[in-house]
Amino acid sequence: MSVVKSDFGKTKDGKAVSLYTIDNGTVKVSVTDFGANVVSLIVPDDQGVSKDIVHGFDTVEGYFENPCFFGACIGRSANRIGGAKFTIDGTEYALKINDNENNLHTDFDNGFHKKLWDGKAFDAENKVSFSLHSPDMENGFPGNMDITVSYSLTAENGLRIDYEALSDKKTLFNMTNHSYFNLAGQDASPDQVYDTMLTINASHYTPVVAGAIPTGELAPVKGTPFDFTKAKRIGDEIDADEEQLKLVDGYDHNFVVDGYDGSLREIAKASCGGRTMTVLSDLPGVQFYAGNNIAPVTGKGGIKYEKRSAFCLETQFFPNSINQDGFEKPVIEANKPCHTTTIYQFG
Repeated sequence: MSVVKSDFGKTKDGKAVSLYTIDNGTVKVSVTDFGANVVSLIVPDDQGVSKDIVHGFDTVEGYFENPCFFGACIGRSANRIGGAKFTIDGTEYALKINDNENNLHTDFDNGFHKKLWDGKAFDAENKVSFSLHSPDMENGFPGNMDITVSYSLTAENGLRIDYEALSDKKTLFNMTNHSYFNLAGQDASPDQVYDTMLTINASHYTPVVAGAIPTGELAPVKGTPFDFTKAKRIGDEIDADEEQLKLVDGYDHNFVVDGYDGSLREIAKASCGGRTMTVLSDLPGVQFYAGNNIAPVTGKGGIKYEKRSAFCLETQFFPNSINQDGFEKPVIEANKPCHTTTIYQFG
């Protein structure tokens, strides 16, 4: 078990950027203080052959743009907010319109994934913690907020992500990690994503309108291409003649976790290439995104990433939940600590 800190370049204004590599002897993850982003995740298969299974870039410069949000630590709010505005206790807050008429992932250029965080290694805990202060009304969100995002490797070979926040005003808080996985390796083809067997412990999902904003309905998955209650190839129905798939060119939908009660529980499992990834979370939803909009881009090792070359399982509150009656609200009270956990566990 170890944590090694190394140089990862400089920001545009010349500040030093570091890479922290955590190694438990089986799994190795590298994260950077630029954006608190996941850069690599090296996992063995059932034959003991280790490969990097997430998309990303070899140097910090790749993360200056990163239009697909590879490995990104998204905050203050992940996913979409309809009309780029929300109301808390009678006060309306306006956000940047950056996705049709909506807000997506807070801000492309000024979100948490583009900030330089303060990093601290904890060797004994096989953990790195990144801290950041977000001032009142930054990107339109109320409250001075202090955030800590911690990455650690568990004894069960899980990449554990802990999000902690404290705000001096009642506010919206809905962070996630936007890592793209190809369990056959980050250099594998989209065919490996299509062949991935996926289970999602969700008997309902949230259908969307054009622009990918949920309608407010919790629709049953049974009898639809969205039924992953039993293991199924991602590619089996991704191009089915189904309006919901056509709206977003494949899977890019929120699934409603069965039995949500705020406790940490298994919500999904994916297997391919001799690797199995089990996802655990204490959040009510998971966005399954099949990488439909990955534009051809050069990533680590000169690999050309392309459409559907990796997939995401983003744990979070439902898209636009702040504005939708009946959805669990991503709101935290003033001066009350908030803590949520997600684990990507490998077997």
